Amino acid sequence: MVKIRPFKGIRPPADAAEKVAALPYDVVDSQEARQLAEGNPYSFFHIDKAEIDLPDSVDPYDDAVYQKAADNLASFREKKWLVKEERPVFYLYQLSMGQQSQTGLVVCTSIQDYLDNKIKKHEYTRPEKEQDRIRHMEACDANTSPIFLSYRKDNEIQAQIDQWQKNHAPLFEFTSFYDVSHKVWQIDEPTTIDTFVELFEKVPALYIADGHHRTESAVKVGMNKQGGSPESEVFLSIIFPDDQLKIWEYNRLLKADVPDNFMDQLQEDFIVEKTGQTKPDKLHDVHMYWESDWYRLSVKPEKIPDTLIESLDVSLLQRYVFEKVFATEDIRTDPRIDFIGGVRGTEELERLVDQKKGTVAFSLYPTAMKDLLAVADAGEIMPPKSTWFEPKLLSGLFLHDLETKEL
Repeated sequence: MVKIRPFKGIRPPADAAEKVAALPYDVVDSQEARQLAEGNPYSFFHIDKAEIDLPDSVDPYDDAVYQKAADNLASFREKKWLVKEERPVFYLYQLSMGQQSQTGLVVCTSIQDYLDNKIKKHEYTRPEKEQDRIRHMEACDANTSPIFLSYRKDNEIQAQIDQWQKNHAPLFEFTSFYDVSHKVWQIDEPTTIDTFVELFEKVPALYIADGHHRTESAVKVGMNKQGGSPESEVFLSIIFPDDQLKIWEYNRLLKADVPDNFMDQLQEDFIVEKTGQTKPDKLHDVHMYWESDWYRLSVKPEKIPDTLIESLDVSLLQRYVFEKVFATEDIRTDPRIDFIGGVRGTEELERLVDQKKGTVAFSLYPTAMKDLLAVADAGEIMPPKSTWFEPKLLSGLFLHDLETKEL
């Protein structure tokens, strides 16, 4: 039921992979990208965050930035820092972080499957963020960053993945950012490629884990280019089985004056107690850092709705704290709220509050993968910033040429 296709991947040669690979464009700002790419002309940030090669005064959304990205991509290919396969292939991409390991199949997925809701979403997107990636992809004439997808584990697919890894050496491997190990295998055997295609035809749906804006952008770019090349009918994705993925907490930092009756208001909906614990260890508990102390906020049972979306911890915090106490209308756009990925730890929450960069911080229990799939299956939308996946898929290891321009 799901269509996947091999593609002529654009990738770094083995001896350049570690130098090219970069964190995703949307987890670092321009200044961080400049620092990370300093002294490394191979860094994919020169393509994904091309403003780093222009004066600081240039707006990241200026036409010159997208033109610079296209110029840098052409330069990378001319210098053979990125090379295109001679024939269509798949890849396996394994990321290992501590005890966690996940292996995804790198493919092209169908725009039509997305339009038919066989590739399911769980978040809304913002037009201005879509427009940025649309302009970037159109300038580069390529999908420059893969979409992070998942599927419910299939034993036959997993057996094929395990067998290929066991019997073939990696194309390249290295360790980078947060001590994550990255390994890539190339699948170039036609019969194995055909087997994966046939097995995924039995998979009823794929799910966007991370990359909703990139997906919407890739679909719109492809639809605009259809007729120019068969490659415009698909977009670059990496597909992981759901049982290998780990969702981390997506914590909140509030920058607002706290009312005098703050604790009284909280106690209307939560059982509040001081705790020496920074992270909650079960659902419907939120830990709060305020005035140098940690508090456990346990949602009162009668305050927990019956519906899945409204009973998520991110929804409960939004309803009983941000909306009720601080009159927040849209947490995506409210400048008083920042979102802090769990990989940065609760120490980061303490630091921000202690340094007066925030007033109150909230440490959340992670959303479950099964809830993400259930929400997507129901056609529902999660509250903003409900999930944070680690480890992050690095950019620059795989690109998909839309082939609508001569290079």
